[in-house]
Amino acid sequence: MNTFIFEKQMKIFLATLISVFFISGNVFAQKNLLTKENITTVVKEAYEKYKNVTDGKNADYIKELATVDPNIFGIALVTTDGQVYTMGDVESMVSIQSVSKVFTMAKVIEEQGYQALQDKIGVDATGEVFNSITAIERMKGKEINPLVNPGAIAATSLINGSDSASKWASILQVHSDFAGRELSLNMPVYISEAGDNLRNQAIAHLLLAYGRMYFDPVQATDIYTKQCAINVNAKDAGIMAATLANGGVNPVTKKVVVSPETVMYTLPVMSTAGLYDDSGIWFYHTGVPAKSGVGGCLIAVVPGQFGIAVISPPLDKAGNSVKGQLAIEYIVDQLNADPYLIQPSK
Repeated sequence: MNTFIFEKQMKIFLATLISVFFISGNVFAQKNLLTKENITTVVKEAYEKYKNVTDGKNADYIKELATVDPNIFGIALVTTDGQVYTMGDVESMVSIQSVSKVFTMAKVIEEQGYQALQDKIGVDATGEVFNSITAIERMKGKEINPLVNPGAIAATSLINGSDSASKWASILQVHSDFAGRELSLNMPVYISEAGDNLRNQAIAHLLLAYGRMYFDPVQATDIYTKQCAINVNAKDAGIMAATLANGGVNPVTKKVVVSPETVMYTLPVMSTAGLYDDSGIWFYHTGVPAKSGVGGCLIAVVPGQFGIAVISPPLDKAGNSVKGQLAIEYIVDQLNADPYLIQPSK
């Protein structure tokens, strides 16, 4: 090969390489920040920055939640290649509460398809509080959303199974598959909730009256109460979030839990209704789907990159973990992980 041809080919190669670099600049920039060193540093920074925050208080409308140690603070970030990064208390167990709604919803989509969820429950945000009865009346049981109580109870009733025991076993198993280990029931929390869930029973009966309850309302409410009392720690919840980030495959166990299509329809509902009345504010500031629970758990998903969870029981007025929001927003910002942060092509 003569020198002229070699130089010409090198110029073409370099021009192509430069073009690819600039076209993919945003992706490369993000991945460059997702190094082991950067993630370790940022997770530690978030923990140190917010560990002494004392704002918020434990939920007390469920009596057992008021007794949970308010000083629990653990962060777990799990990448889609199965790397786990933790700081703080990632072993203490809390009840998953409303974070469970995400995984039951995903199971319904997996079993019956995305259209069934939209047709039989609804996917629009209700614009009202999480346990609203007026939202049911206003919409005659339609468009009640699976991430607030009425839609979540309806979702529980839709889970495949001929009886209460089989439905509960299926729900517990899918949560365990997402977490990568066998999870169990927090019995004191379950007993506490079951003794004081008359409003949820009323919601289930009202849905039945509108033809939007698909199993016995008392039993469906009891199953829902159990799913909210499943015990998790921050590491469990981080792996569960990472399984969503990885298209339904648990990145630690490599088990296929749900399909990529199921995840595709799960994440948008998390985006619009994941943090109760502050869902819009959260998404505006972070751009990532998330779900909170009044037990102090908060998960967030950066699709294709990582899942993250924080457990810290003190909540703000909207019912979301104070430290959880602060830590996850900081980590997403520092890692440039907001999917809507788009670097222009040059």
